[in-house]
Amino acid sequence: MKYLLFAFLMLPVLIQAQDCKLIRDKDVYTKELKLSSGFIQLDGASLTIDATKPEIDMLFSIEGNDKCYTDASTANIFFEGTKMKFTQRNGGTMNCEGLFHFIFRNGNTYPVVLQKFATLKIEKIVFIGNDKKETTVTLTPPQQQMVMALTACVLKEAPSLLAQ
Repeated sequence: MKYLLFAFLMLPVLIQAQDCKLIRDKDVYTKELKLSSGFIQLDGASLTIDATKPEIDMLFSIEGNDKCYTDASTANIFFEGTKMKFTQRNGGTMNCEGLFHFIFRNGNTYPVVLQKFATLKIEKIVFIGNDKKETTVTLTPPQQQMVMALTACVLKEAPSLLAQ
């Protein structure tokens, strides 16, 4: 029964992974094509993965008051089944709205950490703000699958933007 319930809950994720449907839009400022996963809800945050010709931006919007981040803020990413953690610096501007960016260059090859987002389940991400306070976002199994599927989808489609 438990496996049946899990399979039922995973059905939307599997369908989305097969379809690989991204939101295609033109950037308001640059007029270039932009791909977006749209926001997905995580426990304590939401995430959108956007790709443009120059970059791939994973934007986390962390819930709560007074979540201030600068370019010196970091996030520790813990993948399931590994003891290693990856540290990623905030690629966005200073803000106190809880916005944290992982920014990667778009190309034919991607950094290891970005590839891991598409192939390994994320246990948790610990965001460390200006005041050294930590905010932990722990992903449930369906959320882990969703993040993997959307990241893989963006990485599959993002190189097409380079030709434009």
